[in-house]
Amino acid sequence: MHKQLAGRVALVTGASRGIGAAVARRFAAAGAHVVLLARTQGALEELDDEIRAQGGAATLVPLDLREPDSIDQMGLALFQRFGRLDILVGNAAVLGGLSPVGHYAVKDWTEVMAVNVTANWRLIRSFDALLRQSDAGRAIFVTSGVTRGAFPYWGAYTASKAALEAMVRCWAAEVERTSPLRVNLVDPGVVRTRMRAQAFPGEDANLHPAPDAIADVFVELASPQCQRNGEIVQAG
Repeated sequence: MHKQLAGRVALVTGASRGIGAAVARRFAAAGAHVVLLARTQGALEELDDEIRAQGGAATLVPLDLREPDSIDQMGLALFQRFGRLDILVGNAAVLGGLSPVGHYAVKDWTEVMAVNVTANWRLIRSFDALLRQSDAGRAIFVTSGVTRGAFPYWGAYTASKAALEAMVRCWAAEVERTSPLRVNLVDPGVVRTRMRAQAFPGEDANLHPAPDAIADVFVELASPQCQRNGEIVQAG
C-alpha cells in the first residue's frame, strides 16, 4: 500500500490528545516518523504505544512551549538527529477562559498569547532553516473560525488566532518564490476536543465529530505533492 508520507519527519505540537494526537496517528499510519511534543509525558507514552503497535515510529519530546529557550534546543536536537524537518504542525493552543475583554486576568491573557502566538513564532524561527533542508517542507498551523466574526467573551482566543493567521500568511508569502516550503492553516471547525468542552460545558460532545475525522486534511497539506500556500483550509 502506498504511504503518502513515507520517510518524512513530522513534528506535531500538542500531540498528547485531541487534534494533535489524531494527526500524529494519521501521519504515522501514512509512513512518517512523528516527533510528538506536549507537556504531558504519560499521555505521550500512551500515544507512542498506539503508534508502535500499528507499526509506526515516534520520538517523544515532553516540553512546555511557554519555555522559549527549550524550543531552540529542540531545533538543534532535531538537526543533529535528522538533519532536516519535513513537516511542522503547530497545533498546541490554550483557550484562556471566556471573559469580557477588559476583565481578563493579566496572567490568562499573557498565557494565551504566549502559547497561541509567540510559541508558534519561536517554532518558525527555530525550524525555518530545517524545513528548507527538506525537498518539500510543509508547515501547517491550526486556527479557528472565531476569527471570521465577533464573538463576545472570546477576546483573548480570537485575538491570538487572528495574530497567528496574519503571521503565518506573511511567512507563506515570504517563502513562496524562494523555497519549495509551503505554509498553510487549517480551521478544524467544530470537533470533539477538551477545549470545546471547556468552552461549552453543557453541550452533548457526541454531537460533534472526533478529531480523527479531520486528520486526512493534514495529510493532504503535508504531502510533498501539495502546492497550496498561504491558505486557510476548512476541515470540518
